[in-house]
Amino acid sequence: MATVSIKHRVEYLALRVVAAIVRLLPRKTALNSGRGLGRLSIRFLPGRYRLAKENLSRALPELNAQELEDNVRKNFEHIGISGVEMLRLDMLKVGGDDLQRYFNLENIHFLHEALELNKGVLILTGHLGFWEAGHFVMAELGIPCAAVAKPLKNPLTDRYFTAIRTFFGTEILNSRKGARRILKSLREKRAVVVLLDQNISPPGSVATDFFGRKAYTTTSIANIAMKYQVPIVPIFFLRQLDGRYKTWAEPMLMLPDTSEENDIAKNTQLLTDIIETAIRRDVTQWFWMHKRWRVKPDQVKEKE
Repeated sequence: MATVSIKHRVEYLALRVVAAIVRLLPRKTALNSGRGLGRLSIRFLPGRYRLAKENLSRALPELNAQELEDNVRKNFEHIGISGVEMLRLDMLKVGGDDLQRYFNLENIHFLHEALELNKGVLILTGHLGFWEAGHFVMAELGIPCAAVAKPLKNPLTDRYFTAIRTFFGTEILNSRKGARRILKSLREKRAVVVLLDQNISPPGSVATDFFGRKAYTTTSIANIAMKYQVPIVPIFFLRQLDGRYKTWAEPMLMLPDTSEENDIAKNTQLLTDIIETAIRRDVTQWFWMHKRWRVKPDQVKEKE
């Protein structure tokens, strides 16, 4: 069991205070408060602001200075709103009208078609929009779900958010024990949610092109899909101006059954391209403030 420090306890107490407040507020007011907190955090997280600005400027060099500033500000506002949404996630009611009220579902039949193959499904997504809403949506659709997640450093906070994520029946799979648990969930015919847009250092990853720069991406998902012929269905959640969520699935992918290293790298790039295309629908709703690009130029040359 992880050691709980005084810092952990203080952080957790602050989290519970904020959660108690935003859960009492009307939804619109709560989300607006999240927007304000996100904007305010720019002052207190200058390092994250600089990182987000650098990442976004290099990903979209066509933006002028004012457009760049506006997009980074909106990105921080989005993160603030997302935090509030997460704290209120388990307030959504399964079996009521919340699905119709807050979600605009498109092409979900692609997911059902994949499930009919009776092999489980790998749901491909990223840190885009309100991705955590998938826990609720899968429950409403009656689809057994598991999600791969990296434990938080604060064990108290980690337990708190795990309780929210599992409220609707989602099984949380520790990313550090990855492939074996994913395979077990797939054998149980679950839809396993994987966020493929995080840095994973080698071995077990390849350098993919992501917004014009090299980024390490895990090969485990392509490997599992290829070896066991498990369908992959991309699904994304974007927040709309009216506070609802545009939720869409894309056509099922069946990757060729081969263990060739070049094919695994090629398919990992394919999955990365799908995520990039989704992000480009609204670049302000992705997590630009994290260190996604960690491939050094000499490492790329070595592979070439």
